[in-house]
Order: sequence, then structure tokens, then C-alpha cells
Amino acid sequence: MLAAAVQLSSTPDRDRNLEAADRLTRAAAARGADLVVLPEKWPVLGTPEQTAAGAERLDGPALSWARGAARELGIDLVAGSVAEQVEGAARGANTSVHIGPDGKDRAVYRKIHMFDVEVGGRTYHESEHEAPGDEIVLSELADGSGLGLTICYDLRFPELARILAVRGAQVLTVPAAFTETTTRDHWEVLLRARAIENQCFVIAANQVGEPAPGMRAGGRSMIVDPWGLVLAQAPDSETLILAELDFDRLDLIRAKLPSLANRQGAAYRWPHQADQADLVGGHRSEVGT
Repeated sequence: MLAAAVQLSSTPDRDRNLEAADRLTRAAAARGADLVVLPEKWPVLGTPEQTAAGAERLDGPALSWARGAARELGIDLVAGSVAEQVEGAARGANTSVHIGPDGKDRAVYRKIHMFDVEVGGRTYHESEHEAPGDEIVLSELADGSGLGLTICYDLRFPELARILAVRGAQVLTVPAAFTETTTRDHWEVLLRARAIENQCFVIAANQVGEPAPGMRAGGRSMIVDPWGLVLAQAPDSETLILAELDFDRLDLIRAKLPSLANRQGAAYRWPHQADQADLVGGHRSEVGT
């Protein structure tokens, strides 16, 4: 299977972003891609207020385009994520949709982990505009391969990727708008770790550039194999990357180094939940097991 990650420099201009996504998705399909992954918030990305104002329903223009493109091109399309307008809710959702070659939705995943952090001298409060999802979502590609859906900050929570792998994921998708600071220092390490520990392919489509003053996304979109080798990496521009996903190699890695099969689930016991205050600043109080 040939997979593509599309790297965009999205802005608050929806029409401009749709044109770029369409152009690069078609270019990927023309080069033989069977699976295309778009980045986080690809239809509208700007200040938190601009992004929230650009939220749309799941039958809105961005995903309507995505369904038509997937059907026309005959590809699996992970439509990155969109700011979803949720009817009757005070906050929206950060939502990724997997669309099959027939143009029909195969899975809808709402980002579980909200990006409420301080990094690179800037504070982010994603939860002000969006509510976290509460469902882990495994989908299936046209060839029957298991597809695990995650979004951006989810990458820092290895339990999510592990559950997806145990449930049958062979490919993990990571549409993202990773900050320039964390892209430089953490992005590749985290992507390769998730690939190695779960023996999965990881397709990570990042934003690049400055969608709003002081907000910079780091680019370096990657496709990583189950051994942790980087098969393709994007330069710092709006572009696409391609790599062949060799599922025979995945099976061989899992057979020769069977870390997933060697798990001892009965021995794993989660500690009681600690308060947030107990986990910051390097201090942690004693918790039971």
C-alpha cells in the first residue's frame, strides 16, 4: 500500500485551504497513493477564536469535499481533523473522519486529549472552545488493515496507541499542528516510539508555517515503519510525502520480536488517579496501586 501525508500551511481562509488540500490530495493519488492523511484543522486554522469561528458540521463544506475526493480518486482519506460544530453543545470538537474509497464515512474520532499547556512562551487552552472525546476509534482500510485514529497531542499518551494496536491497528494516523518548539525537540522521538512499541506504521501529517501571529507549526511530516525507521520526511514547506507500507514486513517484525504478543495484561494495574496538583512540578504524592 502506498501512503501519503499531506503537509499544509493552513490559514483562516477556508477557500485557500480547500484548494491546497485538493491540489495535494490529487497529486498524491496521481502518484499512486491508496491512503492519504491530511493535517489537523486543515480547513480553517488561525487564532483560537478564528479556528472556532470556522467550525462546521460533519456535513459542511470541508468534509463534503473530502467525501467527493475520496470517491472520485478511489482512495482511503483521513480528513485530518476539522473544528466540528456540535449541535446543542456550548463547545465543539476536534474531529478526524476516515472516508473510504466509496466516499462514505468509515469512522469518526473526536480528540480525547485537550492541548491545555504552556510551551514556547505561549499558553494554549484548547478546552476553552472544544470538549474532549471519550471514545477510542479503530477503523478499517479498504484492504482490511486496521487503522487507528489519533490527533496531535494524543501522540503524548502512549496508552491510546497501545490500546489501538491491541485492538488490531496496523497503521496509526497522526494529523497534527505540532508547535515549532515541540516539533523540533519531541516530534520525531514520539512518532518513532509509538511505531516501535506498537509495531505499527505511523503516518503523521503536520501543519507548517504561521497561521496566526506568534503561532508557528513545525512541519517535518513523517511516515515511520514498525521498526522505527523514518521512511519519508517532509521539508519545511507545503508539500506531500509518500512511502510504501509493507505489511509483510510488519508481520515479520511482530513474529520475530513479539512484544505485543508478550504483553502480560493480567499483571498491569493502574494506580489510583492522582490529582493534577500532585503531578506538576516534579512532585507526586503516594497513590495506591
